[in-house]
Amino acid sequence: MTASTARQTPAALTDEAVAEWLRANPDFFRRNNELLSTLRLPHASGAAVSLIERQIEVLREKNQTAEARLAELVAIARDNETLAARIHRFARRLISAPTRRAVLTQIERGFREDFDISHTVLLLFSHGSDATDLRFVRAVAANDANLAGFENLLASGKPRCGQIRDSQRDFIFGSDSGSIGSVALVPLAARDSLGLLVLGSLSRERFHPGMSTDFLQLLGEMIGDALARD
Repeated sequence: MTASTARQTPAALTDEAVAEWLRANPDFFRRNNELLSTLRLPHASGAAVSLIERQIEVLREKNQTAEARLAELVAIARDNETLAARIHRFARRLISAPTRRAVLTQIERGFREDFDISHTVLLLFSHGSDATDLRFVRAVAANDANLAGFENLLASGKPRCGQIRDSQRDFIFGSDSGSIGSVALVPLAARDSLGLLVLGSLSRERFHPGMSTDFLQLLGEMIGDALARD
């Protein structure tokens, strides 16, 4: 057997093996920095660039991604700040209302002026006889057949956004039903179940199932407490 045939053939290196070795030896290019000037990498434009240029390009792309994410977070923070200010104004409306009827009036006005809600309907369960002349207030018995389908919503006490059945929309919005694109359903509960607040929008995207309902929950609690005042 000759020396050439006895010589072991090295195993072929894979991309994973090279990458693993470089990760285990991070000082390789420091010890062999002459390689940095000779290595050329293909670029999307078709031209070849050095490893250092490619590293700079990668860092620039990461920086742009980080800046975009930061801008997104800043925009969300500003939106939340604006929403918090609107809720504060709404709370002051309810607190300053001297009577229950005044509270009801301020609810409709607040959603219209502070939140730009085009359609507000308040279904009150046997508590609305003193305000049935207000256009947006409806006195409804808690066992009204038209409330079928809302049982789980009312039992949970949690707001829900999106679409509702045509029959439900017709019952709630009446002649305005055809223009409603999406709704937010907000159960009202204080000492007992007071009713259901329904916010309607002309846009199908204004209230969607994926949106957060934390602020709606907060508004529902404030309204429930205000209406339950003696």
